[in-house]
Amino acid sequence: MAPSSTPVARLTEAGVAIWLDDLSRERLRTGDLADLVEDLGVVGVTTNPTIFASALSKGDAYDEQLRELAAEGVDLDEAVFRITTDDVRAAADVLRPVYDRTAGVDGRVSIEVDPRLARDTEGTIASAKALWSTVDRPNVFIKIPATVEGLPAITAVLAEGISVNVTLIFSLDRYRAVLDAFLAGLEQARENGHDLAPIASVASFFVSRVDAAIDPTLDELGTPEAAELRGKAALANARLAYGVYEEVAGGERWQSLAAAGAHPQRPLWASTGVKDTAYPDTLYVDELVVAGVVNTMPEATLRAVADHGGDAHDTVTGTGAASAEVIDRLAELGVDLDEVTVQLEEEGVSKFEASWEQLLSTVRTGLSEAQAQVAAGEAR
Repeated sequence: MAPSSTPVARLTEAGVAIWLDDLSRERLRTGDLADLVEDLGVVGVTTNPTIFASALSKGDAYDEQLRELAAEGVDLDEAVFRITTDDVRAAADVLRPVYDRTAGVDGRVSIEVDPRLARDTEGTIASAKALWSTVDRPNVFIKIPATVEGLPAITAVLAEGISVNVTLIFSLDRYRAVLDAFLAGLEQARENGHDLAPIASVASFFVSRVDAAIDPTLDELGTPEAAELRGKAALANARLAYGVYEEVAGGERWQSLAAAGAHPQRPLWASTGVKDTAYPDTLYVDELVVAGVVNTMPEATLRAVADHGGDAHDTVTGTGAASAEVIDRLAELGVDLDEVTVQLEEEGVSKFEASWEQLLSTVRTGLSEAQAQVAAGEAR
């Protein structure tokens, strides 16, 4: 672990869990992931279809497995399933000491259900169960999008004792629904006789995409009032979300579950890499520090934090009124945050579907090339 004087150590001491928003066979093969755990305080990993598509499109780390899959004659969907679950299982093994050290709180690796199922409740439940049983590690999270159709799937999957990372949360109203789905899932798990202690969950609240959506509108307005609000919407939205979390954590419904051994559904700040180079590259880390949250970062952001991150003082507690004022001022300028977040969810689902198609295309090409190699070898 890094010495206590470093920015990443200060974040850890402030109660922020540092997760890496990336995974690849190359990271696993070279020991890079293990190094990040050892040197930069990484205690978890998140993946998504975009990350897997990127990993499969680079280098030769998957060539051997593609040849094996081609020789077996597996279909495209099965090949993608096998490749991605193998990566997540291996990453979970790397993080297992963290999982054991933190009594299951951290050391988690997330894998997402097929994004084409984002509007299919029963399909999502089936996919989540298949991923959970195939990875077969207690420190995996199954990522389920917080669509309207995803909410009952979240409850059903938690009720089976499966740990869940709820993803693509943009609005406060949807976050409240996610927390409700979480509580309902644990209540059903308790009724089903499950030990609540091993069941974990995080709620991935997306940050930078909010500013990326709103800032152009503010720029078009071109007024001093609009300029003053530039880059403030995302932080205000996230800080208000933490207030929602605190409300639920203080309620009787949660207290009953906590008494039965349940762990809270921690807020997870996602999309924390800045998309506007005018902003400090550690903005969505330094300004969202509060005990009991997760911040999952792309490697560039993680290394920026390690190099010149802030002092990790609490930048969330007590900001509710000021954050609400930011949202009100945006509304006065005609920026409807509810409309923005609805659009962001739709775009998020579409982007992950597009990444999945890219992943399928890459694997399809790899299998085809591998099959040709297998056929050539048999012909000799």
